[in-house]
Amino acid sequence: MTNRANLKSMWTLLPAGIWLSGFMILPLIIIAVFSLGHRTELGTFAPGLSLDNYLRFFQGPYLNCLWRSLGLSFSTTSLCLLLGFPVAAWLAFSVPKAKQNLCMVLLTVPLSISFLLRLYAWITILRPTGLASNFMQAMGVAEPPVILYTQWAVLLGMVYNYVPYMILPLYAALEKLDLRLVEAARDLGATGFQSVCKVVIPLSFRGIVAGIIMVFVPSLGDYVTPDLMGGAKNMYIGSLVQNQYLAVRDWAFGSAVSSILLIIVAAGVWLYLKYGEKSAVV
Repeated sequence: MTNRANLKSMWTLLPAGIWLSGFMILPLIIIAVFSLGHRTELGTFAPGLSLDNYLRFFQGPYLNCLWRSLGLSFSTTSLCLLLGFPVAAWLAFSVPKAKQNLCMVLLTVPLSISFLLRLYAWITILRPTGLASNFMQAMGVAEPPVILYTQWAVLLGMVYNYVPYMILPLYAALEKLDLRLVEAARDLGATGFQSVCKVVIPLSFRGIVAGIIMVFVPSLGDYVTPDLMGGAKNMYIGSLVQNQYLAVRDWAFGSAVSSILLIIVAAGVWLYLKYGEKSAVV
């Protein structure tokens, strides 16, 4: 009976295994193989077994793209957490249960619209003749500051695009939190700030980790938002990969950069999941 049950469970998992193999494992293998080749003089790919593309990344000026992308991703994730946690707490604790679903629908409705359209809307708002400039002039500001095509515009676009992905897992974690634990902490003499730090944050840490991963990973490889909101003035790691594949047609080097990016993200997520929760509990 045990063997039959195991065989049945294996057949049940077969569709998922085929899906993961075909759409996740196989593309990763292809990228790894391409990263070991090189580009010919005619712009075609030639297979090989060389690590020159990886050495080229670390020895060339491309490391600046990585540091710039990491800084932007850390900033985006931090701001999304600072903005998303109070919103998620307000939805979970202050909004009546009957209206929480409506609020969540209103939160997720913008995600159904193409993020390109939303970015172009922000460009319309932030351009020198846009709504923001006209409003500041109406308020008495003679020369409104230029925001569009700056690092601040890039950060604004990134936070705007990814903050819902931070709020959703935070709300899911906070909504299950037993408020009697917070009341017990207050009865024992803890202040409101201490109750949040000692009770709310540790008990919602899984939601915080999920939100950080959901924001940090896609923002690290985002190249559309920096190009549109920043005017393509700075090269980011996502822009570098896109440029190598579509413009330079150096698929080997683009695959090597993609592999390095994947290793960094996987290592960071693994370390965070392995040690982050333990440190939070302690």
